[in-house]
Amino acid sequence: MIQTVIFDLGGVIVPLDFPRLYGKLASHCDVPAEEIPRRIAETGWVGQLESGQMPAGEFTGRIVELLGLRAPESDFRDLWSSLFPGHTLLPESLMEGVKKHHRLLLLSNTNAIHFGMVRENYPLLRHFDHFVLSHEVGAMKPSPVIYRAAIEAAGCRAEDCFFTDDVPAYVEGARKAGIRSERFESYEQITALFDEIGVGWR
Repeated sequence: MIQTVIFDLGGVIVPLDFPRLYGKLASHCDVPAEEIPRRIAETGWVGQLESGQMPAGEFTGRIVELLGLRAPESDFRDLWSSLFPGHTLLPESLMEGVKKHHRLLLLSNTNAIHFGMVRENYPLLRHFDHFVLSHEVGAMKPSPVIYRAAIEAAGCRAEDCFFTDDVPAYVEGARKAGIRSERFESYEQITALFDEIGVGWR
């Protein structure tokens, strides 16, 4: 029986708009928007930030210098968080409904800059019992370490947890940890699946 339901954040609860992010950054520097993701990816800094190996302040300074951003570092949080548009992919009513029947966890590869903004701007996160975040755990999906942290936070056996994520490799990582997991596609798909496996959401 499913006791704990675990959701991914980006691409499941909230959308990720990378063109918007790169466009915002490009508007404050001389690097074309289509060039920005390559330059950032080559550094490996995002992985270090999201695995807790690099402080947010150091990351901010490095990206500002890398791109030559013509914006104060104090504005970087808003620029970096433009990845998230204002709407959600799942309604708050779904979180409210699941919370009536199950323990509710968030499991996300994220960083302190993004998650601080997300908590402020997406009130539906108040329904979650616990946040398992890569930059706090010190490991990112699909590392077994972060799934073990989620199972511990769930307070039940791995097989009594259900996890959904939009990235197949992360779903598979959870399955290897013993967690029942399925790829997220849409609100309609996930609620139909909840009905099928006995997850209460109404």
